[in-house]
Amino acid sequence: MSAALKTGVLDLAAEAFLARYEGLRARLTGDAALREQAAGLFRSAGLPGPREEAWRYTALRPLAEVRFAEPLTPVEDCADLLARLPAISAPRLVFVDGRFREDLSRVPECVAVRVGGPAFGGLADPAREALVALNTMLAEDGAEIAVADGVDAGTLMIASLGTSGAGRIGAFHPRHAITLGRGAKLTLVDVAIGEGVYLNNAVTSVRVAEDAALTHLRLQMESEAAFSIATIYAEVAARGTYDSFTLTLGARLSRAEIHARLAGPEAIAHLNAARLLRGVQHGDFTTVVRHDAPNCASRQTVKTVLAGKSRGVFQGKIEVARIAQKTDGYQMNQAMLLSPDAEMDSKPQLEIYADDVKCSHGATVGEIDPEQLFYLRSRGVPQEMARMMLIRAFLAEAIDGVAHDEGRAAMEAAIEAWWEQGL
Repeated sequence: MSAALKTGVLDLAAEAFLARYEGLRARLTGDAALREQAAGLFRSAGLPGPREEAWRYTALRPLAEVRFAEPLTPVEDCADLLARLPAISAPRLVFVDGRFREDLSRVPECVAVRVGGPAFGGLADPAREALVALNTMLAEDGAEIAVADGVDAGTLMIASLGTSGAGRIGAFHPRHAITLGRGAKLTLVDVAIGEGVYLNNAVTSVRVAEDAALTHLRLQMESEAAFSIATIYAEVAARGTYDSFTLTLGARLSRAEIHARLAGPEAIAHLNAARLLRGVQHGDFTTVVRHDAPNCASRQTVKTVLAGKSRGVFQGKIEVARIAQKTDGYQMNQAMLLSPDAEMDSKPQLEIYADDVKCSHGATVGEIDPEQLFYLRSRGVPQEMARMMLIRAFLAEAIDGVAHDEGRAAMEAAIEAWWEQGL
């Protein structure tokens, strides 16, 4: 680990994770050689520091200052957390502190599901992403979900419940893999909630075959004392669709990182998001979309509302290969600051090697329009209600893109609850 690139506290945290791996190695299931390779990569790279461009705006020092430990006993009573799950009528797979809980789950009938160990998909890249190497090294459980050719599997929920691990600060690293066969369909509702301090470092690999469609709705409502890192790799074949929406409300420090590759002609990727942050929360949404085939389209609309001393980060990159003629790529990041102490960092990027493309990106940062607020107030709307109406209108472009009725209702209910808790 280069001392020039790392700080002492990051080094110590990396050593603690490596020591945990050594202690758990004998009981970890799955590909031992893959784990050992990931451990070597993590030993060399360590936790990413501020001089690494991809982590320039997101410092992991707060996470590194926490000492994570293995829970002494599994948490059995999860009634309070289960009650906070969205009311979506669908089968569900429940993970508590990263471990599958069959007693809390309802496994779907028309989908092949394997649990009881990490689902090491082939898309994740431990060599490039240190947090993916950490996950590969320490993952204990996850779900492997496969939808057969031509099957419309409806809706499935994956629920991650995080706790303080029976009095000890835990770190868990779920590893999921989702595969859709030719012409298959699935709506995956991915919910993360919790209480207390913990680290949820999840990695998910998604493969969408020809003419298949995956709608991936992510609702991140972790404890505001927790740390949430989610890395998603999606590969979309010809005429396939990966339609993703992420709503971020929780965690002290969060980062959602999505790598989408459009591998076949006419493939589509939507990577939309909305975030509402307050206090000292830090939320990072990073995307890389690779157009590796002609006639593909990608859309990204990211809306962020920041209150208190919170900080938002958006890093979005569209890469267009020389073969990817007729690419249509769009990227827009907009932020609304509710406090003079809030901060938004935005870094949109285009890297284009084809000459027949239509790509655009934009970014805006502003505050509530005082004229619009005055208009509502002059018509008898109370101050706080007027502010909420304008915030909801700001978020509407992103939220309205969620076509799944129950999923959209869950997102709107979560936003309403966030507002009622106060800024």
